[in-house]
Amino acid sequence: MNPTQEASIDALKGQRIGVLGYGSQGRAHALNLRDSGLDVRVGLRPGGATATQARADGFAVAAPAEVVGGSDLVAVLTPDMVQPQLYREAIAPHLRKGGALLFAHGLNVHYGMIDPRADIDVILVAPKGPGALVRREYERGAGVPCLFAVQQDASGHARARVLAYAAGIGGARTQLIETSFREETETDLFGEQAVLCGGATELVVQGFETLVEAGYQPEVAYYECMHELKLIVDLLYEGGLAQMHKYVSETAQYGDLTRGPRVINAETRQRMREVLTEIQDGRFAREWVAEYAAGNPHYKALKQRDLEHPIEKVGAALRAQMGWLQAPKATVKGAAVTPIKNTGTGG
Repeated sequence: MNPTQEASIDALKGQRIGVLGYGSQGRAHALNLRDSGLDVRVGLRPGGATATQARADGFAVAAPAEVVGGSDLVAVLTPDMVQPQLYREAIAPHLRKGGALLFAHGLNVHYGMIDPRADIDVILVAPKGPGALVRREYERGAGVPCLFAVQQDASGHARARVLAYAAGIGGARTQLIETSFREETETDLFGEQAVLCGGATELVVQGFETLVEAGYQPEVAYYECMHELKLIVDLLYEGGLAQMHKYVSETAQYGDLTRGPRVINAETRQRMREVLTEIQDGRFAREWVAEYAAGNPHYKALKQRDLEHPIEKVGAALRAQMGWLQAPKATVKGAAVTPIKNTGTGG
């Protein structure tokens, strides 16, 4: 049977779900599961801002170890790098035999930073979208597609449990795709590094710098290389390459087909393979663990460099004039628009 059709919340009815973490995914999962009729408690450290938010949302909140001890399924939705310690201190000593341990990303299990007990189910549900979207789509009666996997089936009911969880957060309303911890982890990291975050942002910055270096106005370069990217991504999201080609000009299409492969080419593909190899053999994971353990000095420096790049300063000034990006207002009619000074040399 198609897993999307097979999924039902029945396997989790009458069971308690403990959600550890109440950030983007944690809040969305907890709210959706509860609205699906399931019994949810939230495990958080006392006194934190997220604990206040969870209580305001009507959840019973307790320390992680207490929530784990009283749960049949525990969803670990905290940041990746804090999960190993959380498992050692709050989960492994308290999760009942035959219980289920669920992750939204397989990194810690796949790379051996968490070695789950043999007497529990180990499962994964990874929505293909941020928590805000998971919640919003659920509220409007839809859902975000989810990957799901069973790493360890100690109870004999792991598949039913993972599908029930996916149904509970709304994934079964759209599409469920079966995968493995390895495939989810390695493809997710590759997508982030080579395309979605690393690749796309670096392409934008390099394009911006190329135009500014050639004497064009930074504001114009920003619009061409950053702002308009959303228009193309939306077309790709809605209908793939065919949709994009349908709605851009023939001039743009010809430039795409003839010049695009000169920018992103076989050399790029080879570097992508190298990035993928570092993910597959664990080098990236080891590097990130070591960086985190050292207090993130390199990470913080690189992030600060990004935030100080001229494209950020130009972009902030331009976005301040885009009324549609601001918080909803009664009206933006008649709003003053400050002319942009020509700071370039033309071209």
